[in-house]
Amino acid sequence: MSKDPANDEFVTLLSRIAVALERLAPAPPPASDLGAAAAFIWNAQQRRLEPVAKVNRVDIDLLRGIDQTRDILIDNTRRFAKGLPANNALLWGARGMGKSSLVKASHHLVNEETGGKLKLVEIHREDIESLPQLMTLVRANPALYFIVFCDDLSFDANDTSYKSLKAALEGGIEGRPLNMIFYATSNRRHLLPRDMMENERSTAINPSEAVQEKVSLSDRFGLWLGFHNCSQDEFLSMIEGYVKRLNLKVKPEDVRAQAIEWTATRGSRSGRVAWQFVQDLAGRLGVRIEE
Repeated sequence: MSKDPANDEFVTLLSRIAVALERLAPAPPPASDLGAAAAFIWNAQQRRLEPVAKVNRVDIDLLRGIDQTRDILIDNTRRFAKGLPANNALLWGARGMGKSSLVKASHHLVNEETGGKLKLVEIHREDIESLPQLMTLVRANPALYFIVFCDDLSFDANDTSYKSLKAALEGGIEGRPLNMIFYATSNRRHLLPRDMMENERSTAINPSEAVQEKVSLSDRFGLWLGFHNCSQDEFLSMIEGYVKRLNLKVKPEDVRAQAIEWTATRGSRSGRVAWQFVQDLAGRLGVRIEE
């Protein structure tokens, strides 16, 4: 026991301050309930998973014009959910051709087949640097399988967070958890703008090494699945599938003529444009689309 009363008073004061600060500190966030849903959004600030009550997705049978790509991703997802080797996947290419829709539909299909053990976790682009914390949570739940999904992933010239993604996917000392796989969609094949790549080539001391260092990010994805603009026949097939699924009472020839006119006003054909046309058609027919 201390013989210095002043020292004892100082220690007591520190103890009281510590207790007061503990009372003022916010309570830790509740642990993520992984049984609450099939899909979650990663809350980087609170380091927890927020359940998604209803995923915004379309049935996989309605995704037309991407048959080979669809089959490859479903097969990869099935193998992963069975604990077999599988690859991270980068879905890149044309806008509105169903990249994110395919990820969500594939997850739903395989999750139904595996009895709900496959979880879909969306991580926002700006939260990529917190991926190691998410991986820690995933690693602590080995009985479940996690698809970590980042939609519209790309990096700009002054953004260095792509280095965090590279290390998290393959280069870290722990490596990627065996029960986690990473799927991303992007309009860019290498996730970086072309002018950024060219700038590295023209200003770096060793241009080849500088470009290779950035291209190596996309090399972390074993699957590169390309999406390209659809033909008119594929576009009309998409619309036909939606019209049939929604049971819209309209003549096929009328739908075809209106759809072709719709693409002329939009100047493009894609799965997104097809769905927008069907929404307009349903609205004009007075038919509600159930969520």
